[in-house]
Amino acid sequence: MLKNKLQRYKLILASGSPRRQQFFKDLDLDFEIRLKEIEEIFPSELKREQITNFLAELKASAFEGELKESEMLITSDTIVWHNDKALGKPKDQQDAFRILKSLSNATHEVITSVCFKTSKKTTVIHEVTQVTFNELSDEAIRYYLENYKPYDKAGAYGIQEWIGFVGVAKIEGSYTNVMGLPTDKVYEFLSKLA
Repeated sequence: MLKNKLQRYKLILASGSPRRQQFFKDLDLDFEIRLKEIEEIFPSELKREQITNFLAELKASAFEGELKESEMLITSDTIVWHNDKALGKPKDQQDAFRILKSLSNATHEVITSVCFKTSKKTTVIHEVTQVTFNELSDEAIRYYLENYKPYDKAGAYGIQEWIGFVGVAKIEGSYTNVMGLPTDKVYEFLSKLA
């Protein structure tokens, strides 16, 4: 449906995330993947969506001057915000354990920003979802880390995996946002262009 309306744009997804790529397929959109290595460093004074907005734009800025008039580049970034700090991807198993222990029996925010860039204009949108975990036992955390190895995920977990089934008590907001892309917001933004 939307695919036909967007024919004047060539969508480029600049994300190596298999989940984000799958979302674009599931939204039935034609797109191409273009990747660039970006060092994801942000100014320390930034908070919450300021961080994800900055990083999504940083990823897009790597393509400055390369986009053709018909091309639209899409980049995004997701963080887990908890206890007034950003939790990124864990460094190792010990770090992942510490992160999950801190999320246990508490509510955190998952924040994703999506940047849409053309040769003429850059727009950034973001979504915030609140996720509440039940109390997670050390045994459950260790089982999850050993069997699912969530080291490539912000906050050291994937809500679509075992830990999400047994550990998440409540979600307020977009479920797909917690997986890395607020698909309804992306679809709505693209629909307005069509």
